[in-house]
Amino acid sequence: MEFICKSYHAFCSLSQFVINGIEADYDDFVEKYDHDTGNAPDYGCGNMQADTIPFTQEVLDKYHISESEYYEIAEKVSEELSFGRCGWCI
Repeated sequence: MEFICKSYHAFCSLSQFVINGIEADYDDFVEKYDHDTGNAPDYGCGNMQADTIPFTQEVLDKYHISESEYYEIAEKVSEELSFGRCGWCI
């Protein structure tokens, strides 16, 4: 398995996400949302986190990966997209 997962430095998105040569969608691996909207700054997030989600056979087939590879990718995506408080949204 080959995968590339790189986040933008100031955005809660991935600049590059490719698995086995296939452009990937992080929503296949994590659920990303602000865990503390009540304390978010104007135009930002209070605690942006990306929680890993269970795999589906459809996702495994889509990217030609195993269950263990799925969880390896999901953890990396979660790390890249979980950054806490931010005020960069415009």
